[in-house]
This record gives sequence, structure tokens and C-alpha cells, in this order.
Amino acid sequence: MLTAVKAFIDDTAMPALKGHAAFHARVASNVLATVLRELEIRPAAESAEQQRLVALLGVDASAPVATLNEQLCNRLKQGDMDLNTPGLLAHLKTTTIDQLSVDQPAYSGLPSD
Repeated sequence: MLTAVKAFIDDTAMPALKGHAAFHARVASNVLATVLRELEIRPAAESAEQQRLVALLGVDASAPVATLNEQLCNRLKQGDMDLNTPGLLAHLKTTTIDQLSVDQPAYSGLPSD
């Protein structure tokens, strides 16, 4: 349904609109594109992030990603972990790339497939 709404905005509504209405249609289309990427990319990215965090933190695999990220932040703040911690930099890079793939897929710093 989201794809159909986006196609309607892009192919039917936007070409018929001018000025401020056209701008708002473009914004709506961009929002829908982000939501579609979120639905497509997020589940696998979050699962992989959880696996990386469990390995990095050495904790229970059933904890939600938000809890694991909070634990990571606390360890970083306390100085228990830093960029010399094995796997941390790779985790941060991968997590950032996954988020950029949703938010800004045309970002020039993203690796090309």
C-alpha cells in the first residue's frame, strides 16, 4: 500500500501540482521512501546489530537492541571500552552504514554494492 501511495504521489499528484503543494508532495514522497527503506532494511540490520552487541558485550542474547546500546554507552562512558576494544570500531561503522542506508541512501560515503 505504501508503494502504491508513493507511486500515486510521484506519478499522478506531483506532476499536477505547483509551488508549495508540489514541495509538500515531494516531502511526502521522501517520507514514504524512508518508511519503505525502514521496513525493508531495518529488521535484518537490527538483528545483525543485536548479534554484534551480544558478542561485543558478552551478554544475554535475549536483551533488546535498545538495552544493549544503553549498556554499550555506559561502558564507553565509564571507560571500560574504547576504540581499541576488539570489534567495537567495526560494529560502529556497520551500524552507521546501516542507518545511513535507511536515512540517506544517496550519501556519498556509503560503500557501493
